[in-house]
Amino acid sequence: MRRGAGVQPVFPPIVVTHLVKRACELPDSAERSLSFWTCSELARALIRDEVVDSISPQSVQRILRSYKLKPWRVHHWLSAKVPRDAAFKATTQGIMELYTRALAANERVLCVDEKTSLQPRPRTEKTLPAQLGNVPVRIEHKYTRAGATNLLAAFDTRSGEVIGICRLRKRQIEFIELLEKIDKSTPISINRIHIVCDNVRMHHGKLIHQWLAQHPRFVLHFTPVHCSWMNQIEQWFSILQRKRLAAPNFANLNMLEERIDAFIREWNETAHPFRCKEASFKKILAKCDGAVAQAA
Repeated sequence: MRRGAGVQPVFPPIVVTHLVKRACELPDSAERSLSFWTCSELARALIRDEVVDSISPQSVQRILRSYKLKPWRVHHWLSAKVPRDAAFKATTQGIMELYTRALAANERVLCVDEKTSLQPRPRTEKTLPAQLGNVPVRIEHKYTRAGATNLLAAFDTRSGEVIGICRLRKRQIEFIELLEKIDKSTPISINRIHIVCDNVRMHHGKLIHQWLAQHPRFVLHFTPVHCSWMNQIEQWFSILQRKRLAAPNFANLNMLEERIDAFIREWNETAHPFRCKEASFKKILAKCDGAVAQAA
């Protein structure tokens, strides 16, 4: 390589090729116990492999930037092999219509799911509020275990109202408790209650089928596998997590459940629905059309 005053080092093509190749492999393949490559680790790898005598992390970053390559970035994905077939399209189309079409006066649409393993995590010292002089809220790092609870909740897609219960377990029995609470809160004039939920066993077991047979105004709609983004309660759960559960510090389970109930009451005072656009669904539906055409 050549160096000059104020001039970036220029590396032979073989060095660049080796760097790019290494960056496009997981560290384990290079017998390095790392989750992901960083510029510093790649520089060490090139020197260890005797590809180059010396190279700085900054030079590695400059080379990778020219290839638009960032091996330290992560994008989580799941089940790329889930078929985008006609059945998937029909299910997605049905949920899109539930969210976007004008409802009849006798209809209600709610999204249901569970937020599990919520822990009180009482701190060993009191949490201190913010103070003048740029002093932040101070939270003790140490905490103790005090059990866990589960929140079963429903989000009304048109009003934004949330209905929820906290229970130590999440089974068909607890799911039926939530359905019964929805039933009691829904006027008799509404004879069609659409429930959007995922396809886990507790949502369609034997007890659930028996209960639904006795409550014909309830209709369950199941989202496709690994498509939690279609369930609007997940969006509300993220709000709950950010505003109430980001730094758990509750004396016990009773206090945790009482504070969750209070958050739901306060939310319902100014409840609002989420904007749901057909465009998000149509992108998925377009992929379905392509997959079906390719299969044909």
